[in-house]
Amino acid sequence: MADTNALKLPFPRRSLGLKLLLVCGLALLMSIPALMVFGLLIDRSNRAETVATEVGSLMGGPQTFLGPVIAVPYTLTRPAQGNQPAQTSQSVWIVYPETGAMTVDTDSEVRKRSLFRVPVYEANLAYSASFDLAEAGDEAPSGAVLDWSRAELIVGAAGVRGARSDLTLVVAGRDAVALEPANLLSTLTLDNAGADYSEAMAQYGSPQLGLFSTPLGEVDRTDGLIAVTGEARFSGAQRIAVLAFARTTTAQMSGDWPDPSYGGGFLPQEQGPPASGSGFQAQWAVPYVARGVPSEGGTDTLARLRSTELAVSFVEPANPYQSVSRSLKYAPMFIGLVFLAYFLFETTTGKRVHPAQYILVGMAQVIFYMLLLSIAEHTGFDIAFGIAATATVALISAYAGWTFKSRGQGMRALVAFAFLYGLIYVLMRLEDYALLVGALASFAAIAAVMWFTRNVDWYGGKGGDDAPAST
Repeated sequence: MADTNALKLPFPRRSLGLKLLLVCGLALLMSIPALMVFGLLIDRSNRAETVATEVGSLMGGPQTFLGPVIAVPYTLTRPAQGNQPAQTSQSVWIVYPETGAMTVDTDSEVRKRSLFRVPVYEANLAYSASFDLAEAGDEAPSGAVLDWSRAELIVGAAGVRGARSDLTLVVAGRDAVALEPANLLSTLTLDNAGADYSEAMAQYGSPQLGLFSTPLGEVDRTDGLIAVTGEARFSGAQRIAVLAFARTTTAQMSGDWPDPSYGGGFLPQEQGPPASGSGFQAQWAVPYVARGVPSEGGTDTLARLRSTELAVSFVEPANPYQSVSRSLKYAPMFIGLVFLAYFLFETTTGKRVHPAQYILVGMAQVIFYMLLLSIAEHTGFDIAFGIAATATVALISAYAGWTFKSRGQGMRALVAFAFLYGLIYVLMRLEDYALLVGALASFAAIAAVMWFTRNVDWYGGKGGDDAPAST
């Protein structure tokens, strides 16, 4: 008769070693429902962006402004060559001011549609430019004939429907004139291609500027110096930007929005709250050598001004979707940590926990993220996290007490899980140090498991199936 001891498996049917492997597998399995919640988050976030676009478009959308430049039509005749007859083409030559300044003052508010919030604003703009036309046109193509009698002063805005007043210009001290849609150039699409900052600006697309103009009129180009001033009032949403329209451009933006984010091609040289102490105020100075666009050129130089944007975005710091998204990225780690806690309770009490019970605990944690997302849309992230975390910690701690039939184990679970969910909240607030803190916390958790299970008989050969492990 065969020796029955020789037929025994090295891992008994209910060994803790096999149970730990099973628990780890279940933790990974429970990450799949968490990914489904992440898909739901993306859907809600996309819906919020759609609503923001719809509401913002009614206000003019993200605005970009072009200060005064001069557009001069010209003809260029290429002489006949061989069998090719002479060819005449027409185009527009752009002359930029020597110096330009733009001042923008915004009043902001939050518009709501259903659960979604959109920052909008009204902006008062004042701009000035100084042209030196004594040598303007010298860089035009050889043979080009500039028609100064049809020259126009042009300004532009991305969201024309956001205009709240007529655009006006005062040229060389004459009476103010209201601008009309430009004749030489009707629209301008700013170009991302080749811009060093295209990735940062890609989320806003390539804005198309509506152009407005007034005839330059009879000016004395022999003296060359022309001063131009103007003002306008526009509404917009989420973002406002001005282009460095002059060889040397200065800009100042201010407003009452508490959380501005500066972007575009240049960061402000000075920024901070205004003298009143609330809102923001920022100043830029872009010299000619930094602008990267010549002082005059074809219409393609206008499109290249995209890389010179001076921009302020109206950011909502309590965006619930961003915060929930960050918390979901740590979901597999925290599901695993809760499972490890249950496994420690199992090894120290000798009370077996069925895999189905682990699955129930995992589902409670997945539902935590659904609660967090759904409540955060109504209350914001902080309050939502407090409600969802309190409910979840109370549930899985009570379940630990019921499973191990011990009020003491339930209290231990309450302390452990409260600490874990508190750690999740800390990670969401640290941002820059979230990865470091998460890695250290995971290391500490594994070290604790190793310590508490240092005397566990993983093969299960010393004690009975239900005997508590020695610690």
